[in-house]
Amino acid sequence: MAQTPDQATPIISMRQVSKFFGPFQALKDVSIDVHLGERVVICGPSGSGKSTLIRCINRLEAHESGEIIVDGITLTNHPASLEKIRGAVGMVFQQFNLFPHLTVLENLTLGPRRVLGLSEEQAQARAMTYLERVQIPDQVQKYPRQLSGGQQQRVAIARSLCMEPRILLFDEPTSALDPEMIAEVLDVMTELASSGMTMIVVTHEMGFARKVADKMVFMDKGEIVEVGPPDEVFTAPKSKRFAKFLQQILNH
Repeated sequence: MAQTPDQATPIISMRQVSKFFGPFQALKDVSIDVHLGERVVICGPSGSGKSTLIRCINRLEAHESGEIIVDGITLTNHPASLEKIRGAVGMVFQQFNLFPHLTVLENLTLGPRRVLGLSEEQAQARAMTYLERVQIPDQVQKYPRQLSGGQQQRVAIARSLCMEPRILLFDEPTSALDPEMIAEVLDVMTELASSGMTMIVVTHEMGFARKVADKMVFMDKGEIVEVGPPDEVFTAPKSKRFAKFLQQILNH
């Protein structure tokens, strides 16, 4: 059943979040809310802080100041909070991050068995459910090297789904793919969005953003410059920086 955004309490809340890499400030007092069932697309030029923002949400990067609350959990370095966050938040990376020495089935069942305590039979049943959902159940016994880039990314999405997270983060999931493989991954993501999954997607795929997003976020130089519904920001961007970025992307 599709979830509807709960406007009362955000499932993700970031308040005045800053992140440094040495002297370089990657995030500058970033504040944003994401509600249950909401689909948020983050765009912006290279180095604008997009990937850093979502990596802070699942604590792959630790922020220096500000507050991040995810699914009721305040992010700290405490191991218990990290474990809860990783259980609530799934992530799909640009480079797939599959284990090359494991089959597709083994990649998908490892987390549910080791982290969630599922039996081998339960984990395999769940893996097949999600491989069906991403439309590659016939690839179950293959190794990642035997798959196309698009198939590998769909396996990576299925692997995240096998942990049954409440939130899915996508870090430029199509940028490493050949053009003909992009559509098959975007189709899977569109289906996930229609099912009500809470999603934050860093991408330059503006067609996907316009079709799927409830909210567009434009970042530049570590700051959130503009936020709004796709129809609004595409037709009448408020900032010159966003207007210039859109012109460059759409004319590319």
